[in-house]
Amino acid sequence: MSLDTANFGTANLGTPERRNSGTESLVTLAEIEAAAARIRPTARVTPMLEVPFPATAARKHGGEGRLFLKCENLQPMGAFKIRGAYNMVAQLTPEERARGVITYSSGNHGQAVALAARELGAPAVIVMPTTAPKVKVDGARGYGAEVTFAGTTSLDRQRRAEEIAAERNLVIVPPFDHRMIIAGQGTVALEILEQCPGVATVIVEVGGGGLSSGVSAALKQRAPHVRVIGVEPDGAAKMTRSLEAGHPVTLDRTSSIADGLMSIRPGDLTFAHVKAFVDEIVTVPDEAMMRAIRWLYLNARLVVEPSGAVTTAALMEGLGQVDRSRGPVVAMVSGGNVEPSKYAQYITTT
Repeated sequence: MSLDTANFGTANLGTPERRNSGTESLVTLAEIEAAAARIRPTARVTPMLEVPFPATAARKHGGEGRLFLKCENLQPMGAFKIRGAYNMVAQLTPEERARGVITYSSGNHGQAVALAARELGAPAVIVMPTTAPKVKVDGARGYGAEVTFAGTTSLDRQRRAEEIAAERNLVIVPPFDHRMIIAGQGTVALEILEQCPGVATVIVEVGGGGLSSGVSAALKQRAPHVRVIGVEPDGAAKMTRSLEAGHPVTLDRTSSIADGLMSIRPGDLTFAHVKAFVDEIVTVPDEAMMRAIRWLYLNARLVVEPSGAVTTAALMEGLGQVDRSRGPVVAMVSGGNVEPSKYAQYITTT
């Protein structure tokens, strides 16, 4: 399924009218550049790996071209989330950090907040779903965080985190709908522009919208010619539905192997960013993600979780308007935190 957001007014990007969303303006390039300097002590400048286009992509998109993978699975805690989490925790006052922080997360953001809190001397509490992968739970605990569980949806764990925050006077570090989080995630786009100056298309995962918001905001404000394509699971197409409706929509349920992209609703601020800056949203089925995980293992020797494989899956399925003749294509690989037993199934299933 494909939805071109040109229908939702993506012209005149970066003007004051475009930047305003309700009472809060969109994240500026200056905020993203400041975040890049702020996160330097902990977040890595991840490598860009050139790989051949998957054979199916070559047949469906046609033409010559170069494909690069931006390997955020090689961050210290295995995902891009450290960028936004560190950017926010680093801006808290010493008194706020002493009180402690709390977040609600399906896993990767929780690990990122736990690591950022450890590095900056703050106690951390992570509220995870009862279905959270063990590898992500163990990761958060390994960084010294207290982990508690609540329900299976993002709203379940958000409500519980808000209750604990009120009881214990903790600072909430939200997973995506906050300008400091978005600015931190956008730093990856600055690296893409430096590592691949001629980039023409960037394909990015869409969960709650923090990464797609930050990446698209950075790209459209510094290199507006770059086409940005967002990808979400068929079974959790909250941004697609929201763009169709013209406002954030809450899904009745989500179902996908991509546990990191299972939010049932985009944030108000992330929706505004995607509407303003993302050119197109496509969705992919679980089967395509499994094929992409295997392809990334065989062709790039990368360990990638389902959420991190959706961009490659979209390429392999021939989804999105990818004109390879315009210049290099960059596919984000957002994370690599996957249960070993599940991963073994993905790479051995043909």
